[in-house]
Amino acid sequence: MSLLTASALGVGATPPLSSADSAAEQRVKTYVLPVGTTTPTLEELKSGKGSQRLERAAAEVGGARNALETVGPAAGYAAKFSKPSAVGPALTAAPNKAASVGSAALTYPDPPRSMSLRECKAHMGGDAPYYLKSRFSVCTALRITQVWTSSRGRAGASSLTFYIRASVPKDTSRTVNFDWDVTDFAKVGTPPTSGLMYTIKANLPQTWPAKAKVNYGGTTPNAKTYDQLARMKPAHFTHTVTVAPGQGSAGRTDLVEAIYEPTISGKLPPGWLGDGKSGKPFMLAPRWDAAPYLKNSTGGGTPSKRGAASFAYVGFLHYSTKTTAPERGVAAHIKTAFTKPSRTKPTNPGKKVAGQDPDHRLHRIVTDTARHDRNRNLAVADCKRYFGPKYSENNTKDCDEFPFASTYEGAAEFEYTGDVMKNNYSVLPVNKKQNADAGTLLKSFYAKNRILEGLEDGFVVQID
Repeated sequence: MSLLTASALGVGATPPLSSADSAAEQRVKTYVLPVGTTTPTLEELKSGKGSQRLERAAAEVGGARNALETVGPAAGYAAKFSKPSAVGPALTAAPNKAASVGSAALTYPDPPRSMSLRECKAHMGGDAPYYLKSRFSVCTALRITQVWTSSRGRAGASSLTFYIRASVPKDTSRTVNFDWDVTDFAKVGTPPTSGLMYTIKANLPQTWPAKAKVNYGGTTPNAKTYDQLARMKPAHFTHTVTVAPGQGSAGRTDLVEAIYEPTISGKLPPGWLGDGKSGKPFMLAPRWDAAPYLKNSTGGGTPSKRGAASFAYVGFLHYSTKTTAPERGVAAHIKTAFTKPSRTKPTNPGKKVAGQDPDHRLHRIVTDTARHDRNRNLAVADCKRYFGPKYSENNTKDCDEFPFASTYEGAAEFEYTGDVMKNNYSVLPVNKKQNADAGTLLKSFYAKNRILEGLEDGFVVQID
């Protein structure tokens, strides 16, 4: 679902006209709509109810183009949706895997890197403006409906949907694939769609740093009519974008962030009048890094292949409280901190720990080891204060803290910033092995999801 206003994209076409129709005023009104919006019937069009329904649906879209979960500079490029995106299924460690083979073999599941058109359609049929299957596989879509009218009483409507699935196919890849599909064609009456022309231009109108050179490949649905697209079956196009390393931000990360923003244009041939010709309905947020603490930092000895691509959206760490989950004790602790914070220690009646939603996400620490250690030391001191110096119960329990010591929101946040609530964290003695397994999964999550250090990235925790 995406976001031109109702008048932002005017398109039209005409078959051979009779002399009577040539003298009549002929107009095309174009609506950009939520994907699930149905095409009006002829009865609705003739009564005016169809256009009214489309106007209401178009108003729901509003003026936003940016996913709510966007992070980094791309987050401020355009207005965000107020509705959250759909997110991928929970990824959890195999039950009791660590119990038999040891924590060293425990690993967080690999995030998905591909998505079928069927999957995208399934998640675009509701209220969600984007589907974030992972930080390497996302999609969005928009429904376009034209209402064709003539002062001679002719009426009709035509609709189609553009789906775009973006993916990074490998964890060592710097190429992002943008798969376009044009589908869900629908017509009522006899709208003249044989000359209804669509042209799509897709590029990166903004990169950070601005000097970064971008390489494009593949194709987009360029200069094709409605009828040509409908006959293709499938109307599928793949556009690729690659940014080489060595062009990124100063410092260790070598980070390039960007906006992928297609322009969709409709041509108005002679004989039909409309109210606008092009628009930019949605945007995606790819990025490229070569962080030394993430995979492929050396390119396997080939500097031109260092790093990999991902998308600048909030990461989702999944922990489970199930009795078979290796991290269950830590998951239960976090769940209590989220749902019953007043019952946790240290005491703070107004406590609301971070990590529950994209607006209060967690941010990873890598280089600031002093802050990491301070987070940990304060947590251990509170375990001793609230649960006694023998809280470890003969070394069977460990002091678990949330937010994690490896995040800027850890126990020492108040000391470093001063603008946050004091004691806005939770500590609890938990089973020692479960705590270790949770830590192993967290480190693996960081690595596999390319979680960057600092405040321009971030992740949240989901508990089941």
